[in-house]
Amino acid sequence: MIEIIDQIKENISSQMKLTQADKSLISEILSEEMNLDRTKVVTDMILNMKLDKNSVIAFLTYQLFKVNEEKANQIEDKLNDDCKEMIEAYKVIKDINQLTLSEEIEDIKRMFIAMSKDMRVVFIKLAGIYYDISVLSLPLDEKQKHFVEQVKEIHVPLAERLGFDSLKQDLADNVLRLLDSQEYERLKQAVSSKYEENEKQLALTKQKIQKILNELNIKGEIVSRQKHISSIYNKLHSKNLRLNQIYDIIAMRVIVGTVEECYAVLGRIHGIYKPMAGRVKDYIANPKPNGYKSLHTTIIVENQHPMEIQIRTYQMHRESEYGGVCAHWLYKEKKSKKNELDSRMTWFRETIENAKNMSNEQFIETLKSDLYDGVIFVQTPKGRVLEFPEGATAIDFAYAIHSDIGNSCVGARINQKMKPIGTPLANGDIVEIITSTQSKGPSRDWLNMVRCTSTKSKIRAFFKTEMKEENVKIGKSVLSEQIQSKNFSASQLLTDKYLKDIFAKYNFEDEDELYAGIGAGSISVGHVVGRLIALYNKDHRIEKVTNNVVKLKKNKEGVLIDGDSGLLVRFAGCCSPIEGDEIIGYISRGKGVTIHRHNCPNIKYLEPERLISAQWQTRDDTSFMASLKVIAEKAENNIAKLTTLITNMKLPIRGFEAKDVGDKFDCLISIEVKNIEELNKVISAIKAIKNVTEVYRSEKW
Repeated sequence: MIEIIDQIKENISSQMKLTQADKSLISEILSEEMNLDRTKVVTDMILNMKLDKNSVIAFLTYQLFKVNEEKANQIEDKLNDDCKEMIEAYKVIKDINQLTLSEEIEDIKRMFIAMSKDMRVVFIKLAGIYYDISVLSLPLDEKQKHFVEQVKEIHVPLAERLGFDSLKQDLADNVLRLLDSQEYERLKQAVSSKYEENEKQLALTKQKIQKILNELNIKGEIVSRQKHISSIYNKLHSKNLRLNQIYDIIAMRVIVGTVEECYAVLGRIHGIYKPMAGRVKDYIANPKPNGYKSLHTTIIVENQHPMEIQIRTYQMHRESEYGGVCAHWLYKEKKSKKNELDSRMTWFRETIENAKNMSNEQFIETLKSDLYDGVIFVQTPKGRVLEFPEGATAIDFAYAIHSDIGNSCVGARINQKMKPIGTPLANGDIVEIITSTQSKGPSRDWLNMVRCTSTKSKIRAFFKTEMKEENVKIGKSVLSEQIQSKNFSASQLLTDKYLKDIFAKYNFEDEDELYAGIGAGSISVGHVVGRLIALYNKDHRIEKVTNNVVKLKKNKEGVLIDGDSGLLVRFAGCCSPIEGDEIIGYISRGKGVTIHRHNCPNIKYLEPERLISAQWQTRDDTSFMASLKVIAEKAENNIAKLTTLITNMKLPIRGFEAKDVGDKFDCLISIEVKNIEELNKVISAIKAIKNVTEVYRSEKW
């Protein structure tokens, strides 16, 4: 017992900066009798995740509450507010072994609600579940078997959804060990029988890759691993494979400092090892839905067996191993802008919000379904990308834009074709929602058509509030019509900034009060719209001159534009102009000037009166993204030749995707160049590679 306590204290002290008061507090907590094995495992996982000191102290204090509540209360009185709030969250979520079967669903629901207050809580909850399942042994009683099934159905996919790859794999291995022990042992023995041969091959490959890093003057780490038994099991059964058809049983990870170094190492590896066709995956340019980033390639090594190589940066590695919590969450700090984790956690936040208003049965049914669903990405006509679960419909899309759009939705154009609003969406669809001010709102039948829990909640909310003051509806309609009559859109004028000014000027608390005032006639809609337009014009001054040409002056992007308008300049994603291209500007409503290539096919769809002249002003510190399509005859080392050539030209590779198409090799590569001359040099160099049949500039990645 004393030995374990000393280990816990030593591990904490070696990885965290502790004051003497912290050390005394931890020693005082650990002096009480508690489950030290569990405490040590969870504490070590907290430390591996690089969570903060408060996480450790709050967890240890909560452990103390289980054995000596009086002393735990005394300890808690000494802690800061952050620790106290975490302890309260722990108290809400019970340990699994304290629950009856009927209480387990409620516990999962409480866990999600607690996550909305502090994400650290869920990791420590999952760490405790890992310990609880790892100490189970066969045979299982009914309660234990139910617990393992729950871990399989809820906690394993949840860990994956949150990006906790290492923890997810450990949980899944234990589930397989307990639910299919014979298959687990068979696979474990089969992998172990190749251990010595694999270790020799890993050592040889590691030596060669280290030589590559030395030659490129790259500081990095090379680590090897054998695939988890549960991952092997899933591949065998989901794809109906034999063990010798799984190519990543052994793998090596190369961890470097930058994205550019990732692509440079990939090219050099392909120069000494033959890559397997169709096994080069670029998850840096195209991350997985849970945010996973890495380059993957499977090569044939000296023993003529395949080996997977994963190449990633240190940041990518931390996110993969420890999830978004470690890499992104700022716990109690306020964030000034959205980070990458925020953008891919929409599902999680919606689940938390909806959990509060669902019965236990509705919640668990929805959660299981959502966790196992795949993800699709759908676009608005303006290129905004939205994430949905598979099976989502145009109605889900409408409500994801805004509740008002959903409530007034009467139809949809999917890929420019009219479709029923209940049409399921597919990955890559471009969706435009048709609305009508005459719409009576959603039908209750829509609840059976939609897939997203947030959509169902918004539809239910409509039915609860549809009897609001009629003046609010009238006011919205009148205001919208008046805005459109002035050739503006609501998105331009009804921004938070402008509405705040309107509220202050006319003494309104919120939008509903404003709409009600307009609907009742107590305020002139003309005065409101006039004020909104004045505010907009102040922020977006556009001085037109003869022949649709503006006064030009160099800006930071190296483009000559109107020197007095203060217009924002951005480059069109449809044609990705590069310095040296003939360009033209388009004055877009509310978004400044968009620069297109002169021959961009989308120009014909733009309003001619908004097109303006634009030209480049040479700058040495500007770079641009360009995508190239390369088609070649099948040949060995195609990938190596391409990536090595570009790396030798000292041009950063930002994306790479290759596949075999019949008897051809098809590659899309994204690079960073300074101007069109540099891009043309790359194209000429690639054309000179033997077996390359075609090289041309792609419109987009």
